[in-house]
Amino acid sequence: MSSRPPLADKADPETLLARARTTFDIEAEAVLGLKSRIGPSFVDAVHRILEVRGRVVVMGMGKSGHVGRKIAATLASTGTPAMFVHPAEASHGDLGMIKAVDLVLAISNSGESDELAAILPVVKRQGVPLIAITGGRDSMLARHADLVLDSGVEKEACPLNLAPTASTTAQMAMGDALAVALLDARGFGAEDFARSHPGGALGRKLLTLVSDLMRSGDDVPRVPPTATFSDLMREMSSKGLGAAAVVDAEGRAIGVFTDGDLRRLIETGADLRALTAADVMHARPRTIRADALGVEAAELMEQHRITSVLVVDAAQVLIGALSINDLMRAKVI
Repeated sequence: MSSRPPLADKADPETLLARARTTFDIEAEAVLGLKSRIGPSFVDAVHRILEVRGRVVVMGMGKSGHVGRKIAATLASTGTPAMFVHPAEASHGDLGMIKAVDLVLAISNSGESDELAAILPVVKRQGVPLIAITGGRDSMLARHADLVLDSGVEKEACPLNLAPTASTTAQMAMGDALAVALLDARGFGAEDFARSHPGGALGRKLLTLVSDLMRSGDDVPRVPPTATFSDLMREMSSKGLGAAAVVDAEGRAIGVFTDGDLRRLIETGADLRALTAADVMHARPRTIRADALGVEAAELMEQHRITSVLVVDAAQVLIGALSINDLMRAKVI
């Protein structure tokens, strides 16, 4: 006869919430406990990594391996070249990925992983520096390491004290602390981050230029100042920008006419057939350079409450046009 309590007793709301809150408490305590234990070895680890001419090779088995993959990804995205190598695969050829110019960051809660034990002597013979993140201060891994970062925890959040929970949280936090300290020491800024995240929102904002998004050539509506009002409207309608540039004989943008201008002009009751582009244009239109950021164009439109902007070169020659819809399609805004 099973002595386990009925499932319903374990799954009632209060029991579930209590277990979750206990987990948060244990894991928060595990992370906060790291603060009092970091010191000179952490500083030395940062300095060692800064001096590496190759890559930081992160290694770990099981749950520590999953943590290691995340740490390697965080390091790589914040200015520290890094990769993950599986210790078991390293014993079967992948050890060749590790060069003398690299540094190994090995992660193991106990520090007694058989897979790590099999390859660390070889790594050390190659002269590769080894930093350990482990809770086993007197473990095999700690004995092989040049530097040890103590990630030990008093207990796991698992009620059986078996499943890696608080220990992996502590490992993750230690890896993040290393990555952030390295980021700061390198002077790694928002633009650097954007270059390694070109598909993200920040990357789009900091890397996308007006030249990447603007309409050019025949797609840019333009008329001379002598164009009739009918010709002006025909050009606007055919290009679908909601505006048309007025350019002089040298191609310089001297004015602009928009859908909003049309509505206001109709309200005046003016005889539109008698007007030319020069009569209705706004002189000195808002312009931007092609090498400006797309987000700068968005700010210009917002500041002046306009929905499109003309793109010009250094001589004010019209070379393109950009609308707020173009920016939205590119997810710059």
